Amino acid sequence: MVAEGREVHSPAEVLLTWVNCSSVRWATRVQDIFTAGKLLALALIIIMGVVQICKGEYFWLEPKNAFENFQEPDIGLIALAFLQGSFAYGGWNFLNYVTEELVDPYKNLPRAIFISIPLVTFVYVFANVAYVTAMSPQELLASNAVAVTFGEKLLGIMAWIIPISVALSTFGGVNGSLFTSSRLFFAGAREGHLPSVLAMIHVKRCTPIPALLFTCISTLLMLVTSDMYTLINYVGFINYLFYGVTIAGQMVLRWKKPDIPRPIKISLLFPIIYLLFWAFLLVFSLWSEPVVCGTGLAIMLTGVPVYFLGVYWQHKPKCFNDFIELLTLVSQKMCVVVYPEGEGDSGMEETNEDTEEQRQPIYQPTPAKDKDLVEQPQP
Repeated sequence: MVAEGREVHSPAEVLLTWVNCSSVRWATRVQDIFTAGKLLALALIIIMGVVQICKGEYFWLEPKNAFENFQEPDIGLIALAFLQGSFAYGGWNFLNYVTEELVDPYKNLPRAIFISIPLVTFVYVFANVAYVTAMSPQELLASNAVAVTFGEKLLGIMAWIIPISVALSTFGGVNGSLFTSSRLFFAGAREGHLPSVLAMIHVKRCTPIPALLFTCISTLLMLVTSDMYTLINYVGFINYLFYGVTIAGQMVLRWKKPDIPRPIKISLLFPIIYLLFWAFLLVFSLWSEPVVCGTGLAIMLTGVPVYFLGVYWQHKPKCFNDFIELLTLVSQKMCVVVYPEGEGDSGMEETNEDTEEQRQPIYQPTPAKDKDLVEQPQP
């Protein structure tokens, strides 16, 4: 099942990239349809679980059986289980990437997070309760697709519903990842941390086509590994590392710059609790899987020389700037993209020096020296 998922992932990625490049409205409608299909399938699984409990099929839910140890407890494996399990709940932060495209984000962003996290937790927890009414823990671990095995056991001739729903869920996950992650590259390029072409949008559709294509290519490169669980460990470890650093940075800003505008504020108790859990998760995951987590760290650190080459090194040779400029022009013509018109263009003179330096593109075209424009000194 994992190998088959890898085979269909590539064409799905390309197709959904085309959808996202064509229209933001299409992308959101596709996401709505796939999310609805996934929730309906999960609702069916939960209902079947309730029916099983009503029939008395709850052997593995009884405390004496539910908490039985099948192997020696290991703190590292527990942390790794949290890391892999949290992958299913990882969508909680994706909405933050598209705040510029939200209507009234200061109100709708917290509202969406407050609604989605309890809803996802409720659905996933009760779906897992339903699974153990029909499958033993050994069967859960041995199955490559738990939902499909569950459907084959209980749905009979209607078991085909579950594989289709799994496919819809996969498509929805890929579409949501493309839609949101591409905005990270878009924002990074706009701040001067990535090639400036990634900060451009289509002249008519207003979609960040270069950022979407870059996201698609980088995602396809991740399919080089054949072990999906290893890939989840890679992504999960790096993601949680950045989550913790980001939240710690917010706490430092709260202390060093208490007077800057903060439309959305929460108590410091929540980030402190999160950082304690974050430290436990990363330290013991690294201790349990040092090779996998170390490889993830090595992949992340490859961005350091790219940063020094593209951002920190200001005085680049003319040939380098000319090459990047040519690459940008070719990409613009191929994708029909331009820089978006900023709302605050008239107030650019009010920006400070640090912000202005951050907005400089990676390449800095060398101004041509026209001898005719040089003012001759008066005799």
